[in-house]
This record gives sequence, structure tokens and C-alpha cells, in this order.
Amino acid sequence: MNDESPRDEQVRTLLPLVRKVARRLKRLVPSLDVDDLVGDGSIGLIRAVDSFDPLRGPQLSEYARRLIVGATLNGVRRMDPVSERSRRLVRDGENQRYALAAQRGDVPSLQEMERRCPGYGRAVSAAHWGQPLSLDAPLPRGESLAFDWSDDPARIVERRMQHAELAALISGLPRRHRQVLMLHYFHEASLRAVGRRLAISPQRASQLHTSAISKLKQQSHVASH
Repeated sequence: MNDESPRDEQVRTLLPLVRKVARRLKRLVPSLDVDDLVGDGSIGLIRAVDSFDPLRGPQLSEYARRLIVGATLNGVRRMDPVSERSRRLVRDGENQRYALAAQRGDVPSLQEMERRCPGYGRAVSAAHWGQPLSLDAPLPRGESLAFDWSDDPARIVERRMQHAELAALISGLPRRHRQVLMLHYFHEASLRAVGRRLAISPQRASQLHTSAISKLKQQSHVASH
């Protein structure tokens, strides 16, 4: 006789989704501990099961995935050795620095920024040395990361997840569709220029672009389930 409640059954059924999210984050950032990620993701899963309302539209698995990812990224954020105050100082200082550079035509020195924004230099140093994604180790092939020490590590991980998911979806498209997307979005070519590169009409390039976006949406919907 199975004494498992419907709630417990839902949690057990969706646990593989937690492990899938944790393994994906682990691949993107090897320094993370997969057991910690599973623990944080499980909290998100339980919250999803308890708060799920079938009348609102999305299926439980889709709703749970969002909360699992959110809870897991919150866990990554808690592991950040850099205080929120330091990151806020860096963000505010960088905003001022870019505004001054745009106004004057030259980038203010660190000493000038320290006078304008006391504590800026120390905050930059703390953010640099506390960066959880190593700035010394080489990034994976095809991966790029701006030297933005003010950024939230959870946002960095989330962007890398999105990039990996998008790359996987694009790789599943027909060759011609991939070419149109790569030229248009990654090489910033207009659809007319894409047509010239591929020896097709601008109308055909537009049709392929629309079809590729539609296929990506369909694949994304299937992947979320």
C-alpha cells in the first residue's frame, strides 16, 4: 500500500528536474558544489508544488522549473564572498565613470574616482579578488565574459545558462536557418545583406529568419517540458 501523499508524489516525480538544473549549472561553473545546488533547487521545487495553481495556465513542470532555477541562483548569490555594499559601490562608481568619460572624452583615473566616490577603489579590489568565476583560468571554447566585477554572480551564471541553452537550440536547426541567424544576430548583417551572402533574395532571407525564430520557439517550448 502506497501511503505517499499527492504532494510528496509530485515532489518525487519532479526531483530529476532539480538534478538536471544542478548538473547544468555545475557544467557552466565547475567550482559550484552540485549537492548544494540540488539542496537549493529542492527548496524551490517544494515551494512550487505548494504554491502551484493549475488555473493560472502553465503546467506544474514549467512553473517548477522557474522556481527551481530561481532558488538555485539565490544559493549561488549567497555563496558570493563579496558584500552587496561593495558591489553597489562598484556599480555606482562605474556609472559615474562612464558618464564622465562620455562627457569629457577621457576615462577618469582610479584616484579621481576614489575622490568622487569614497571606497570605490577598495570595493573594486574586493570584487576582483572575490570573483567566483576565475579571471585567471581560460574560459570554455566560444565563451566570453566581460570584466564586470560589479555584476551579481547569480546573473553571470544565469546568462551562461541562457547562452548554452540558446546555442543548443540553434545547433538543432537546419543549416540554412542557422546561417541566417548567425549572420543576422551575431554578425549584425541586415536581412538584405544576409540574402547577398547566401545568394538568395531578401524575401527568402526574411522567410528563413521568420521560420528559424518559429522553430526556436517551438524547441524552447518542448525543452521546458
